[in-house]
Amino acid sequence: MSEADTVQNIPAPRTRETLAADLRALGLPAGAVVIVHSSLSAIGWVSGGSVAVVQALLDVLTPIGTLVMPTHTGDLSDPSFWKNPPVPETWWPIIRDTMPAFEPEVTPTRGMGRIVETFRTWPGVLRSSHPQASFTAWGQHAEFITARHELDDSLGEHSPLARIYDRDGLVLLLGVPYEHNTSFHLGEYRAAGGRRIVQGAPIIENGQRVWQTINDIEWDADCFEALGADFERACSVKIGQVVSATTRLFAQRAAVDFATKWIGEKRSAAQD
Repeated sequence: MSEADTVQNIPAPRTRETLAADLRALGLPAGAVVIVHSSLSAIGWVSGGSVAVVQALLDVLTPIGTLVMPTHTGDLSDPSFWKNPPVPETWWPIIRDTMPAFEPEVTPTRGMGRIVETFRTWPGVLRSSHPQASFTAWGQHAEFITARHELDDSLGEHSPLARIYDRDGLVLLLGVPYEHNTSFHLGEYRAAGGRRIVQGAPIIENGQRVWQTINDIEWDADCFEALGADFERACSVKIGQVVSATTRLFAQRAAVDFATKWIGEKRSAAQD
């Protein structure tokens, strides 16, 4: 839908204030720790665009809350894994030698959307140090969540996802489906049995750019829609409209625990 069509299909502009009112009505409380996955196009036409969305989230959470968003950079990876599009094998060593190193303050996200890019540079936001799977956070627990993000098993026990779990945080799917729910990946690690891979990315180490090897699992979000549907039938999920976006709010611990069991059972069944 074009911007002109969007304007024609709403009775009045969405604003920072109406966004905040809808978030409160959904049940997002002040003081919460919440990881947000979002789509600006799903929300509809907003006065102020992505800036107003971030402002509304911060208004609801207040400074005693903590807002987290994934700021992933999938392009900072080994070119041998690239599929969309692939590049010639003769290019691989050149790319590994010349790709700029990850710098939390500088490196933009890839495919994460305008709201995330706006939040990434917001005053007071901290970003974790992982070159491929970083997260940004603002608020009371921002440092606790973003510190000590280890290179290996990037969405596992030593990642911001596990620190959100420690703080009994929430997940807000703002106009996006369950396939965007990164917290399910923590369940992937805890279920064990994922296929191990060796990745790579450029980082700064002792002031120098180096190509760093990363040991990880191959993430698989293809099952997340089915996983999400089963989770929604079994656990409490608040569903409502935030302006034009169908939005879901739920406990991250419940989602991770359910995913751990669900994925573990699927993997066991596949081995039988």
